[in-house]
Amino acid sequence: MKAVEIWEIEMKTRAEDFAGLTVAMITPFKNGKVDFDALQEQIEFLIAGGVSVLAPTGSTGEAPTLTHEEQREIIRKTVEFAAGRVKILAGTGSNNTEEALSLTRYAETAGADAALVIVPYYNKPTQEGLYQHFKKVAESVGIQICVYNVPGRTGRAIDPETIIRLSELSNVSMVKEASGSMDAASKVIGATDLTVLSGDDSLTLPFMSLGAKGVVSVVGNFVPKELSELCAAMNSGDLEKARALHYRLSPLSRDMLSLSTNPIPVKKAMQLLGRDSGELRLPMTELDPAATERLRRSLVDFGLLPS
Repeated sequence: MKAVEIWEIEMKTRAEDFAGLTVAMITPFKNGKVDFDALQEQIEFLIAGGVSVLAPTGSTGEAPTLTHEEQREIIRKTVEFAAGRVKILAGTGSNNTEEALSLTRYAETAGADAALVIVPYYNKPTQEGLYQHFKKVAESVGIQICVYNVPGRTGRAIDPETIIRLSELSNVSMVKEASGSMDAASKVIGATDLTVLSGDDSLTLPFMSLGAKGVVSVVGNFVPKELSELCAAMNSGDLEKARALHYRLSPLSRDMLSLSTNPIPVKKAMQLLGRDSGELRLPMTELDPAATERLRRSLVDFGLLPS
């Protein structure tokens, strides 16, 4: 077997390391600046909670409001604080291919294990443009690439056929599927050996029943243990346990999606739990009082806050 073929097999096999719970990390702020002390505390909390992968600088991490310098520093510090105990899936996407390439190269240099690269937003490229975008990024680095499909944010979905085509590239090894489409997930899972991850907490169990390997979770920022257990139960075939956890987590998953735009609800939840300042950057704004009360009630019902 040729060396390049062995490398390609190893790259796909290594994607299995990303099975289970990936947490789409918030970015903690203090007085307008990134709070790296709070970031380190959050990383320790998540590792203790059993996460498999940390994903900084994505949409939950308010990447659109971070400077490039801040984004790079968060990635570097996350790698440093994790110290090899979990995998790092760094958000490096952009609607500018050269910018995405630059950030992905930096993530590789900083020690990230993989890059989460979002479908280019706003400029609405064709499917061929999407293919060429991901191809250029993937072929320019040695780390794994996770294609992030989230048309609700980007205004453009990447078709399953395009993902299947991208799967032929050796280091395109994962997909974060946040379209909410079971049909799209089914096509990719059935036609490729990619590691598919649910992009929605509420769809973790249904997607994993199709063959997805885990979730990139928002709720996992404050209930990592339960999400880790759900993923482990599904991957071991314990459907009864997974269902029980799914139904227990459903109200929290619902609140993260329905109360306001992510990450507004998760930051408010973490503030209520004393785990974050709750500070956001414009154009993200404070959760309104009625929604805050509903969220507080969900946290009480889950047992995270006293009644």
